[in-house]
Amino acid sequence: MTDNIFDMGDIDISWCPGCGDYSILKTLKDALVELDIKPEHLVMVSGIGQAAKMPQYLKCNYFNGLHGRSLPAAWAIKSTNPELVVIAESGDGCTYGEGGNHLIHTIRRNPNITNFVHNNMIYGLTKGQASPTSQMGMKTAVQVDGVILNPFNPLSFAIGLDASFVARTFAGDQKHMKGIMKKAITHKGYALVDILQPCVSFNKINTYKWFSDRVYYLESSHDPTNQLEALKRASETDKFPLGIFYIKEKPTFEENHDIYQKSKEPLYKRKRDLKKIKEKFL
Repeated sequence: MTDNIFDMGDIDISWCPGCGDYSILKTLKDALVELDIKPEHLVMVSGIGQAAKMPQYLKCNYFNGLHGRSLPAAWAIKSTNPELVVIAESGDGCTYGEGGNHLIHTIRRNPNITNFVHNNMIYGLTKGQASPTSQMGMKTAVQVDGVILNPFNPLSFAIGLDASFVARTFAGDQKHMKGIMKKAITHKGYALVDILQPCVSFNKINTYKWFSDRVYYLESSHDPTNQLEALKRASETDKFPLGIFYIKEKPTFEENHDIYQKSKEPLYKRKRDLKKIKEKFL
């Protein structure tokens, strides 16, 4: 038991010992405390998977939905109540695989939400099938001859779609991860953070050491407003740069929608004139 206001106390956590999700959970709690965000003002949204269990271990409001469907729910929650801090959190399979189409249109809409993706390059909940980010050649119980596809690059994808905030961090560096989380949460607009996270049970290739030997930090001279340079750095595969790749200041979905032009009051607080509704639609 700690004095962190987001702690649930002594509860049963189903992650394997040594899982990178523990580090992400602790770091997120610390980031939220330092940002002075209250549990009642936070909504966590997730899909299905080991990473998607995150909201269940955090004292806050949360919505746990279908596989790959966290982003439309997060967008809807933020649209109806912009006063809330909304974080969508799931794994690489849930977000980049099943949720790929939702990812496209969330980036296009640019709602003011944060999206943390636990990227362990494997499907952990369903016992080790290849995910969209699994490395070519990886052998699994399903891909017995090895993965034959190039891994999906979420950073290049998001930068190419002109996402307003694109970053990567590593579960093995909590200090760096906390800094990135805080910047993503306070960013105005859709913020994607790809978190490299070892799966100690089903991915014996992309281990803590494997990642540690292959990550490095973007130089302070990197210009995150330069889209072409961001794409170039995000395309590196021999080594994985960590940091904020791209930032684009632009209006959010809530700012663009006419429903908030005349009034900033959240939709759930507004009174409905049923008489006018009947006159128009019945």
